[in-house]
Amino acid sequence: MGWADDVVRVRVPATSANLGPGFDALGLALTLYDEVDAWIRPAGLSIEISGEGADLAEAGEKHLVVRAMRAAFAVTGTQPPGIGLRCVNRIPHGRGLGSSAAAIVAGILAARALARTDGQAGDGQAWDGRAGDGQAGDGQAGDGRAGDGQAGNGQAGNGQAGNGAESGPSTGALPEDAVFRLATGLEGHPDNVAACLGGGLTIAWTVSGRPNMVRLEPLPSISPVICVAPAPVRTEAARRLLPDLVPHKDAAANAGRSALLVAALTLLPAAASPGAGWPDGAGALFDATQDWLHQDYRSAAMPETDALVRRLRAEGIAAVVSGAGPSVLALLVDRESPDYRHHLDSLGSIVKETGIAWHVSSLDVERHGARVLSREPLPGS
Repeated sequence: MGWADDVVRVRVPATSANLGPGFDALGLALTLYDEVDAWIRPAGLSIEISGEGADLAEAGEKHLVVRAMRAAFAVTGTQPPGIGLRCVNRIPHGRGLGSSAAAIVAGILAARALARTDGQAGDGQAWDGRAGDGQAGDGQAGDGRAGDGQAGNGQAGNGQAGNGAESGPSTGALPEDAVFRLATGLEGHPDNVAACLGGGLTIAWTVSGRPNMVRLEPLPSISPVICVAPAPVRTEAARRLLPDLVPHKDAAANAGRSALLVAALTLLPAAASPGAGWPDGAGALFDATQDWLHQDYRSAAMPETDALVRRLRAEGIAAVVSGAGPSVLALLVDRESPDYRHHLDSLGSIVKETGIAWHVSSLDVERHGARVLSREPLPGS
């Protein structure tokens, strides 16, 4: 085992989990990014952070990117003599936009790219949708890989994660099947990790402790708008409000809306037509984002979020709590249409009327997932 002698830059996207009814299963990658430069030092640990979480630069070995790197290096069987990190963070922390998943994925991919096996550095490609048996359907995620900047056709086979470092093809020192599993283990649940790694729309689930995922290609017309809350809410605090049991009718309703949501995000705006009980795509998307399992139960921890979601939905906007909150995600459709402008203007007016300093950003769906952007010579080399 050797170490790369250059600086690796990793870019990881923000993600929004749940999307309303898809609790702990659905994730959507967004065009808001953290970037991490990592390199091997002769000794010690150096961390520089700008943007979100700049106060965590003194966390040392407890920093989440470092912890993820250490976990990845542990899979390879050895730790480097020292690590240098430079983080540019744009994903808000504690706002339901997958900042912890992004940090974990960044650390794992950076470690993989810095590791050398047989004299070669890891190839630095993003996780490409292969896991478990190394195949995504026919072995391809569409006609391209997530790491080379091509989205393919959005297919990703069964996305099954394997048994860890012992199986699957090796990329650098870390097998593909270990990446998703390791990231999920550190994060504690797979929904944000899946979307961060794969990009697009992902469905994640766990069987006998093994995380699995599929990746789907959302329609080009899907236009996310995020309303970032001014103050964070800890995921653990939001989860503690969830009941152990829910009414059967609520579970059944959520199952139906979750299925509809996948169709609305990937098929219906192009395929459905209004009339005779068939909603148009935007109408189906609005209906599909209704939730009964978690949002109402969590409202006590974030009443301003609950109020904003209700007001937006009263205007026909497909609004949901982003992840565990407190940010709000609105899913608009077709930026060229009059309805898009109407809904965007309505959203802006409603947010202003709340008197709360929500930060509103119109984003796109991130369709490539986390990846290594470049390699640069070490400073002074």
